[in-house]
Amino acid sequence: MERSLALVGLSGAGKSTLARMLAAHLGWPVADTDALVVERAGLPVAAIFAGQGEAAFRDLEAEMLARALERGPAVVATGGGVVLRPANRALLRTRAFVVWLDAPDAELVERLRAHDEERPLLAGDALARLAALRAAREPLYAEVAHLRLETAGMEPEEATRRIISAYREV
Repeated sequence: MERSLALVGLSGAGKSTLARMLAAHLGWPVADTDALVVERAGLPVAAIFAGQGEAAFRDLEAEMLARALERGPAVVATGGGVVLRPANRALLRTRAFVVWLDAPDAELVERLRAHDEERPLLAGDALARLAALRAAREPLYAEVAHLRLETAGMEPEEATRRIISAYREV
């Protein structure tokens, strides 16, 4: 079975946008784990965090990741914290070609503000919170990634071309 393509990285890295573009180019389904969690819970991510806590969200996220990767080749946009659980990291490494999308923190915050989405883990000083998340998660992204792609100033079409090229070379 052909391996899926999974995108990891901090909020604002472009995972959802690039997943849709990659899926369209490859003719594969796209799965966004955050969207699947929202669909399953019937609540926005922020409401899950507020009402049930981060652990409940992470449980749903793990379930949706496994479901997305068991179907066969798909492009999977993961939530930024999916790498926090060792079982998720193992699943990603064995079932997908994993691309770590990255950009400088200031650019990530700018992108997030442009989309005006509520991000529970970035409440308050988003730049400082993002820097703290980067410090905690960067080694985990490095552990699972087959490819790290710096997207600062890169057009989505160019990122799509580079990811597909790297995927096909494996």
